[in-house]
Amino acid sequence: MKEARENEKQVAALVELKARFDEENNIVWAQELEEAGVHVVYGILGLKTHVKMALVVRREGDGIRQYVHLSSGNYNPVTSRSYTDIGLLTCDPDIARDVLDLFNGLTGYSAKTEYKQLMVAPASMRLHVIERIDREIACKLAGKPTQIVMKCNSLSDEAVMDALYRASAAGVRIELQVRGKCCLRPGVPGLSENIVVTSVVGRFLEHARIYYFANGGDEELLIGSADMMLRNLDRRVEVLFPIKDPKLRAEVRDSILRVSLRDTAKCWQLRPDGTYERRLPEGSDAPFSSQEQFMLAGGSWREE
Repeated sequence: MKEARENEKQVAALVELKARFDEENNIVWAQELEEAGVHVVYGILGLKTHVKMALVVRREGDGIRQYVHLSSGNYNPVTSRSYTDIGLLTCDPDIARDVLDLFNGLTGYSAKTEYKQLMVAPASMRLHVIERIDREIACKLAGKPTQIVMKCNSLSDEAVMDALYRASAAGVRIELQVRGKCCLRPGVPGLSENIVVTSVVGRFLEHARIYYFANGGDEELLIGSADMMLRNLDRRVEVLFPIKDPKLRAEVRDSILRVSLRDTAKCWQLRPDGTYERRLPEGSDAPFSSQEQFMLAGGSWREE
């Protein structure tokens, strides 16, 4: 950003001073950016800014074009070496317009709360997620294909968990891969027989947030910065965004989600009593490590 400013580009940056482990570094970087002429803002009073997004506006041969990067992980060169994250680089005009509107809101130039493509917390993310869970229930009652898969760091929001219990009772198959705290109890008779909860604890820290809804065959897949927790949904600025391209959506579903759910090397499964047990391969099968598979894929993300 400093180099861009030195090249006479207009640059604005939002720096979250409350970033865990990085408070001192962020203060230094913010001061250096301001000295370089970057317009630095510090978010909205009372809310931690946890969203990870970048917007580049360029004048090209055919006019103005906007490029957006959205991610589940921080722009941090240290954690990027050990965290498993997922991001999207796009020039989709609707997503770009939403990101611009959100940046304007964070810098004090807009009070918008609803967006065309983004789900934004604390404004309405919880409502949109629960609407999608209830939509799976409606699809199940209509005899259409249903499934919910959530891969995140933590799950503790009561309203979201209640919606997942309702979906399980309606017969929707639900697979949750929650790396850390999970307050939902799977496999409880009459409540959560159709829910499986696993956690992968391996060489890399599982950090991606991916939310998949079968939606009667019209699949929807969201990624972003938010876990399903009270603090994320009510006290932070968070974003979930759709993977709109069908081929890319299938790639994330098949080569990331489904590979993660197959793990039998570093995977633990949550029991109804709240304890975890090691998931083992069946019969004489060798243990399957999802993290090793991702490394072997070499960035192609195509399962053999």
